Amino acid sequence: MATKPAGATQQFVPVKEIRNGVIVLKDGGYRGVLICSSINFGLKSADEQHAITLGFQNFLNTIDFSIQIVVNSRKMDLRPYLALLEEKAPEQKSELMRIQLHEYIEFVRSFTDQANIMTKSFYIVVPYTPRVSVMGATSFLRHENSSAKNATAETSFEESRAQLEQRLSLVAGGLSGTGVRAVPLGTEEIIELLYRSFNPGELENPIRLDT
Repeated sequence: MATKPAGATQQFVPVKEIRNGVIVLKDGGYRGVLICSSINFGLKSADEQHAITLGFQNFLNTIDFSIQIVVNSRKMDLRPYLALLEEKAPEQKSELMRIQLHEYIEFVRSFTDQANIMTKSFYIVVPYTPRVSVMGATSFLRHENSSAKNATAETSFEESRAQLEQRLSLVAGGLSGTGVRAVPLGTEEIIELLYRSFNPGELENPIRLDT
């Protein structure tokens, strides 16, 4: 069976590069990602639920661009935790503590065998698409050396990143009114998130960057 070349798969990935916590897409768009805390809405009082709902409504009214809300569901692997407990068992001073710890380990192992314990992470993808200036659109008519082109591209990236960061701050500030804390992901964190997203089986809700 012939193996597909790496390029055949990579052509379906919309990401060109990741720089300074910014996803640069092949079509020229930019994406920033916020990781958000969660709220146990069901445990709130009626007044608190109303305040959270109103705060979220106000947040949506403050933004004039689209956002994507992503819920990342993953099966929790408790094997390292159980292995750590088994290592600690001989260190218990009393026989009763060793028995109780052993019973606890067996309970957790049996429970995880019968039910999938999921962990959820919440993200918001914020887009920014820079406008093509007249100067940029007609630059091909002028002869420019490579250093000038690189300088122009770097300036364009920094300007677009500044605009994207303003949007990220706006979203984070709006969510704070609902009690949700939002923090931008860095480059390494985005790489890890995208890796899980493009590897089926590790992620239930893959992140989409083309919205």
